[in-house]
Amino acid sequence: MKTSILPSLSLATLDRIAPDLRPAVDPRELRPKVVHFGLGAFHRAHQAVYTESAAARSGEPWGIVAVAPRSTRVVKAMRVQDCLYSVAERHPAATTTRAIGSIVSALGMRQDADRVDELLADPGVTVATLTITEAGHYRRPGADGLDTGAPEIAADLTAVRTADITTVVGRLAVGLAARMRAGGAPISVVSCDNMAANGAALGTVVRGFVEASSWPDRQAVLDWMATSVAFPSTIVDRIVPATTDADREAARAALGVWDEVPVVGEPYRQWVLEDSFAGPRPSWELDGALFVPDVVPYQLTKLRLLNGSHSALAYLGAAAGCATIADVLETGWGERLVRALSAEVAPTLPSGGPDPVAYTDDLVKRFRNPRIRHLLRQIGSDGSRKIPERWFGALRSLRAARAATPALELALAAWANATRPADGDQPSGATDPTSQLFGTTDPAAATLAACWHGVADHEDTIRRLLHVLGAADLAGDGALVAGTAARLPALRAGHVEI
Repeated sequence: MKTSILPSLSLATLDRIAPDLRPAVDPRELRPKVVHFGLGAFHRAHQAVYTESAAARSGEPWGIVAVAPRSTRVVKAMRVQDCLYSVAERHPAATTTRAIGSIVSALGMRQDADRVDELLADPGVTVATLTITEAGHYRRPGADGLDTGAPEIAADLTAVRTADITTVVGRLAVGLAARMRAGGAPISVVSCDNMAANGAALGTVVRGFVEASSWPDRQAVLDWMATSVAFPSTIVDRIVPATTDADREAARAALGVWDEVPVVGEPYRQWVLEDSFAGPRPSWELDGALFVPDVVPYQLTKLRLLNGSHSALAYLGAAAGCATIADVLETGWGERLVRALSAEVAPTLPSGGPDPVAYTDDLVKRFRNPRIRHLLRQIGSDGSRKIPERWFGALRSLRAARAATPALELALAAWANATRPADGDQPSGATDPTSQLFGTTDPAAATLAACWHGVADHEDTIRRLLHVLGAADLAGDGALVAGTAARLPALRAGHVEI
């Protein structure tokens, strides 16, 4: 909330900011060439920073039109500030802050539906990017196809007006179809979410929407997509905690103007992209992005070591009464957990990626940063969508090799513990049906909570929870189920034993 009488950050107030804190490129010289879905803190601290640097260093006018799928609060705030905002890098001993100007327009996906479709059909727009989380892709549980039974997808498939479409998958499909009908200039659509093979996954659900549509020309749209739309896979990495009022005050102090929508992040950032674009793209490599023929080794390393450890720390830390990742690393077991999980999972990683030991060393340093307040409830939310990606692939490989999996079993038990309803034994009376025991939320919260009722023992609960996640094979692994269930009593008492 604004408590200062200072003017807001905007094009008109840029000259009030110290020159070294201003955007690296004049925002007025940029053009809308990238459409991004997901106007959240991560995009503004990651892809938008890379894109600004690419525009400044290449001299090409790569500007981003950022689209908010749901809430328009940030859209309104960004518009007030001419889409300028600041990024604060929190080093352990200091913070550096500067304004970013690569976003040239902010739109609401439904409120500005016609403009979004117009941009997706515009041949001058050659890249679309997404940060919509795993849940926003609407994949069938345990499969890669589009979940056409999801109420939101079903409603979009029967929507009469384009403004009635509520999912990004539906909006992309409609926009790409409009692009084909307007001439069909090539475009690359880039998922930046934490999923294995996220490019292929995104392409599958978008094509699935077209296939399920009633459009007379849907086959023509699919044929055009096969030759003119690329879905490169990517890995994005930067820890970006939720912005607080204290962060806004810090941005005001650094800039000398008021920024309603600052973001904060750790110093580290990484972007690895599959080098398979359909047309022009920003020169992100000028700011350190890595283009490779195959992102899988990097992707699996990030998913299984960083994201996998993050989820494990979130659920175990919550059980132990911690609030942030840095808090967990201050316990006697936090670092041991990260190193044990990484050592256990490392044999499942393909060659050609980062060295797992060095990568783990970096993780411990990053997680320890006391100035990054990354909330466990934020990381632990949407667990039913996240942990199959982060844990199950490695777990299946290790179980098939008859390898021991104590760290993954402990993590799985901690997640199971967190799915309990808020009172621990009875269905929660909370008004929010997605609310869980430690303040996390999950679209499957009610179904997960029901797994704790009418069961014979903890093993029965674990089996039911795994079935909800589409992991019938793991539910049928008696030793895995028993090992996981055996860890629940200690976790329910708040004890973490590694």
